[in-house]
Amino acid sequence: MTKRILITGGAGFLGSHLCEKLLNEGHEILCLDNFYTGSKKNIAPMLAHPRFELIRHDIINPVYLEVDEIYNLACPASPVHYQHNPIKTIKTSVMGAINVLGIARRTGARILQASTSEVYGDPEVHPQNETYWGRVNPVGIRSCYDEGKRAAECLMMDYRRQNGVNSKIVRIFNTYGPRMAVNDGRVVSNFIIQAIAGHNITVYGDGSQTRSFCYCDDLIDGLVKMMNSADDFYGPVNMGNPVEFTILELAQTVIRLTRSASEIVFQPRPLDDPTQRKPDITLAQNRLGWNPAVALEQGLTETIRYFQNILDEPSH
Repeated sequence: MTKRILITGGAGFLGSHLCEKLLNEGHEILCLDNFYTGSKKNIAPMLAHPRFELIRHDIINPVYLEVDEIYNLACPASPVHYQHNPIKTIKTSVMGAINVLGIARRTGARILQASTSEVYGDPEVHPQNETYWGRVNPVGIRSCYDEGKRAAECLMMDYRRQNGVNSKIVRIFNTYGPRMAVNDGRVVSNFIIQAIAGHNITVYGDGSQTRSFCYCDDLIDGLVKMMNSADDFYGPVNMGNPVEFTILELAQTVIRLTRSASEIVFQPRPLDDPTQRKPDITLAQNRLGWNPAVALEQGLTETIRYFQNILDEPSH
């Protein structure tokens, strides 16, 4: 059955992959983006498609649309972008959630909130499962994003309890892949760009902090599975790749795959930078039959190829 699906942040890294997957499945896609961090290049191949519609709009402001499903991905997700304008970041999470929940309440649409592992802050529990409430600094430089996403989760649950909205919550752990922004500031894109250019690779701290890296195709598959799951399963549910790597291991792997002459240099750790990040995905495995399938080296190879092509373009 063809559905009308609203994807906020649809021109972003993950949003554009989601638009593409759902368009290929035969649905009608409304891609809403204000292009604060999204890019028209990401959605250019879809613009001429008869079932694809681009709406340039900031979700901080109300919008009235008739849809069957909503994926709420609107919010800058890298520290460089979300700390650039922290007030805008928390407004996007909170007012954006209120506005899309208003659409869902009025139309009866099912809605999925793209939340984040950042709701766990710098965790005392390892790996993190959904019952852990987190350890977040509410007044730190990352709180505009962390607390904004926590507030959005709160709104999803309160609209469910008070208004019967069919809301679902996914907590996304580090995801990477083609269409990440060149100036994204996240560790995978930073390392790849530095390695391709032959610059020193900047590792913060001693590189012993860990992350779990999920390839975008796996994550998008999980989001769609969650949206299509039973009404009584609404999360929150973790999605990420539970295979853990140190940041130093990631840097060494990128150097090897790019055949770069880059050297690793160490810089002080940023404030509130989590020491460990690893999802417990038991719930997603049991309830959705979801397991990430793309190994780090395979995903990095695809991502490196993408960035090499981007950096070869005349505009760069």
